[in-house]
Amino acid sequence: MRKRSIFLLSTLALAGAVYLNNTSLLSNRPDGKPVLLAHRGLAQEYDRTGLTGDTCTAERMLAPRHDYLENTLRSMDAAFARGADVLELDVHPTTDGKFAVFHDWTVDCRTEGSGETRSHSMADLRKLDVGYGYTADGGKTFPFRGQGVGLMPALDEVLDRFPNRRFHINIKSNDEKEGEALAAFLSGLPAERRAALTVVGGDRPVLAVKAALPDMRTLSKKSLTRCLLRYQGLGWSGYVPEDCRGGTLFVPINIAPWLWGWPNRFLDRMESVGTNVYLLGPYHGGGFSDGIDDPAVIDALPEGYSGGISTDALDLVMPAIERRAAN
Repeated sequence: MRKRSIFLLSTLALAGAVYLNNTSLLSNRPDGKPVLLAHRGLAQEYDRTGLTGDTCTAERMLAPRHDYLENTLRSMDAAFARGADVLELDVHPTTDGKFAVFHDWTVDCRTEGSGETRSHSMADLRKLDVGYGYTADGGKTFPFRGQGVGLMPALDEVLDRFPNRRFHINIKSNDEKEGEALAAFLSGLPAERRAALTVVGGDRPVLAVKAALPDMRTLSKKSLTRCLLRYQGLGWSGYVPEDCRGGTLFVPINIAPWLWGWPNRFLDRMESVGTNVYLLGPYHGGGFSDGIDDPAVIDALPEGYSGGISTDALDLVMPAIERRAAN
């Protein structure tokens, strides 16, 4: 009986210690506003029903709320002006040694051109109309056709245009050589400029970037999975595994509450090891989640939440964020 009592008391003491070590009620983290990551800048939205890797999203455009085209300098300017803190852009290597800022693996969907994006020179890509393929009515009208000629930028052009802004650079392949080439480009930037950048994408190119530039903030599906699994095993103690250090995490909003110390203790721990955290929409299996695009989800965030969120609909969620900040 005495042994049972000792075991019960020990268990309760351990549970109490774990609770105290992870409850946000005892966190000193001040209230703030979310750090806003705008995916593709200000972009046209599209119907996501039954999407596959080969789906032409420009042909599924929803009725436009604005006239901005994703991954263009004009779109990026507008996103920063509307309150974005960070932008995520997509890159492909070109045959003339540049990195084109463009989402799709091929140019067939969004432009009048054809072939893999990486099979073109940057000079040729600049001649294309990046608004050519958008339609919201099954091809009856193309409201942006003719408006996107020459608007596909190169990565160096973007970084020159926004020298003090933060970016996520998304490698669209799983090609190790592409990671090596991007690392070579990034190595020519000052260390303080690289500190404002994060490289995300396939496991192989991201690993190549990290090997060449250990100080670079990176994220891949493999590194994210490894971090979260190991944190769930050890995070109750307050320990942050090596896999979670010096990087970036995308966390689905329905997974986040299960993380030790969520929200404030978790955010404090990641911040202390140089890692940025961004919430995504709910994860339902089968790949990465979409961004948080519903203002109602913003309203339901923990009070004073000051971590990051990723969105594909900046113009929709920004008013909700501003309302929270005003209250």
